[in-house]
Formats: sequence, C-alpha cells, structure tokens
Amino acid sequence: MITHALGTPAGIVTRLLAALIDAVVAAALTGAVLGAAVAAVFVVNPVSFRWPQELAAQTSLLAFVVAIAYLTVGWATGGRGVGGAVLGVRVVSRGGGRLGWARSACRAVLCVLFPLGLLWVAVSARRRSVQDLLLRSAVLYDGPQIPVPTAPAAR
Repeated sequence: MITHALGTPAGIVTRLLAALIDAVVAAALTGAVLGAAVAAVFVVNPVSFRWPQELAAQTSLLAFVVAIAYLTVGWATGGRGVGGAVLGVRVVSRGGGRLGWARSACRAVLCVLFPLGLLWVAVSARRRSVQDLLLRSAVLYDGPQIPVPTAPAAR
C-alpha cells in the first residue's frame, strides 16, 4: 500500500482518478435532474406526454451547470467532492484554508471548461494545475480524519 504524507501536493494519477469519480457523480446528478424534469412533465400532462426530442444541447448545458454547481459546493464547504473524499485529497487556498464560494466557483468553471489544465500537474515542480496557478490553490493529500485513541484513565 502506498501512503503519502499529509499536506503534500497530490500527484497527477490521484487527481485524475478524483476528477473521474467527480465526473461520474456529476453525470449521475445530471441524469437525476433530467429524469425528474421529464417525470414532472409527465405528471402534469400524462395523456399527451411524449419523450422530449433532441435533448443533446439542453442536456449538455445542464451537465455543465450541474458539474459546476457540484464542484463549487464541494470545494467551498469541505474542500472536496466525492472523488477527493475517496482518494483523500482536499482543495485548499495558498494559506491552507478553504477557497470560499467565489474562488470555488471560478475554479469549477475553469475545471469544467478547460479540463486539460489538470495535466500541468505532471510537469509542475509543485504539482499544480493551470487552475491552481490562476487561483492560488493547491490539492493536498489530506486523508480521512481518524480519531486518535486515548489511554484509559489510571485507577
């Protein structure tokens, strides 16, 4: 088992896997929102219901919005999405704190619109993506928060 020191920058493989997991979660959320919208149309008018045609453009736009919202909320509140939680990494500001809502939203937009910026991690000495460089953020190994057992009290 490979372990990484907490607080060290995450590498390209870890970050790609986290991004892949987050993309799957965002796609599932997009499907759920789309399914709920179609179901609502059916409930309102079941007699004349027809499956919506030519949804490609609407679904693509919805997928972008859902992915940006998902990443923004994850990074602004806990510093990670599901992918980061699974792989034990967290997005932090240069000082080690949370990014905040505005920087999380900007980072999410950059990551969704320019995902190839992540590949800069492979050549960066500090393991930072283009998005990290622009927004002064970092992705660090954080790991799960495991409580430390205490010794029983002496009698």
